[in-house]
Amino acid sequence: MRPILSLHLRAICFFANNRSPVWLSPLRSFSYGCGGQGSDKENSTNKSEGSKLFPQNEATDRERDEDVDENDDKLDSEQISVETLLGFPPEGEKTDDFEEFSSTYRNRCEVKSEAQKLFEILQQDGPGYNAQQVLDEMKPKLSNALVREVLFRILISINDANKSRCAKMASKFFAWSADQSNYSHNTSIYNLTMKIFAESESLTAMGWLLEEMLEKGLPVTARTFNILISSCLESGMARKVIERFIMARTFNYRPFKHSFNAILHSLLNLNQYRLIEWVYQQMLQRGHTPDVLTYNIVLRAKYLLGKLDQFHRLLDEMGRNGLAPDLHTYNLLLHVLGKGDKPLAALNLLNYMRDVGCAPSVLHFTNLIDGLSRAGNLEACKYFYGEMMKMGCEPDVVCYTVMITSYVLAGQFEDARELFDQMLVKGHLPNVYTYNTIIKGLCGMGRFQEACDMLKQMGSRGCVPNFSVYCNLVRRLRHAGKVAEATDVVNYMVEKGQYLHLVSRFKFYNR
Repeated sequence: MRPILSLHLRAICFFANNRSPVWLSPLRSFSYGCGGQGSDKENSTNKSEGSKLFPQNEATDRERDEDVDENDDKLDSEQISVETLLGFPPEGEKTDDFEEFSSTYRNRCEVKSEAQKLFEILQQDGPGYNAQQVLDEMKPKLSNALVREVLFRILISINDANKSRCAKMASKFFAWSADQSNYSHNTSIYNLTMKIFAESESLTAMGWLLEEMLEKGLPVTARTFNILISSCLESGMARKVIERFIMARTFNYRPFKHSFNAILHSLLNLNQYRLIEWVYQQMLQRGHTPDVLTYNIVLRAKYLLGKLDQFHRLLDEMGRNGLAPDLHTYNLLLHVLGKGDKPLAALNLLNYMRDVGCAPSVLHFTNLIDGLSRAGNLEACKYFYGEMMKMGCEPDVVCYTVMITSYVLAGQFEDARELFDQMLVKGHLPNVYTYNTIIKGLCGMGRFQEACDMLKQMGSRGCVPNFSVYCNLVRRLRHAGKVAEATDVVNYMVEKGQYLHLVSRFKFYNR
């Protein structure tokens, strides 16, 4: 079998088409967006590719000194993330008892009310007050949903001053509830308790919980792995944790083919690219054969580490092993080409996809446009957006948002607003990223009142602002000297009952 990637696909992407639009002409060579001889702009871009495939806008010095974490102000093409490139969603917050917990509104209210009572009892524990004895006398009817709600209240109450107390509170409640009749902890309860210990920096307790799960035969999940590995990265214990999961017979690695892919995917979500390399080597040494998902993850890691020669060799290896690129491989390659500002090579790759029977979808164009936007090539963004429309690919909310972001970053806000209005006319409801981008654009134009109005419009259209939206607007108002307006935004957030546990991050704000 001829190498699928190393010869034909590279050749397709290497040569330019003389009939291409004028703005494509400088790009006459291709090395998947990396290395090779190109313009100074291309070379400077390639040298900086190693940190993140989707980097943030550079913050100004003033933004770095802001009270609110600068990471809250992200470039809003961030919705182009791991799941769109690789086909699996990142680990979310849904737990094993999610359906039980979401059964009916009335049950949820009852559970939350009962959980608040238990939490208040636990908070009083200390000299002269035995919380466990009070709980015994109360005899609550325990369920995973109720225990989860109590633990969640402990989790969100953790701060630097009380982390040790919260860890003890969680430990006592966990042990007490485990001793009650007709109740047993499930995996999600272990995961949540482990998360509390992680936030409280109680690594030993986390290890104890993991061992107990394994002894009881409870399934450990990718969520369990994520919590543990995130806490162990700085302690130098990461490889031991990974080895423990590789060997665990109860590791529930579904929907992945095997435990290695589950671990690799989790490490990718955590930006642990060097650990990905190590796990990949462990996988090969233990006789496991990589599949397309494995290659997609490792390819992305190699690219982000700037190991461009290894990136190419891995593509060759994938072809030699008889594995054809899938939709998500093409997603990755197109984004890399866009980010490397190589629109001609991207055009050739799109043509190649059609030739081999893999018709580009709106997702492929979205990834490409997002990359080109980050490279600052608005003209190319507009070209490929037009080509997508000619093919009959209707843009979805993510594609609209990426294109709107391209206009905002290029300083063409009126075009962004026109596309935003067109999106609404066609029945696409903007998401939180769309609104955040428009709010940034309005602030950039000095139209702060409209930006504040847009925040309030979000709720009326069923889109709840995330904390990043509030941070973005508050920061920009403060930088413009509009402290009163910034305070009004925080007041609005508080009145809506949103992110109350994060209000302290606005250090200028006093209730």
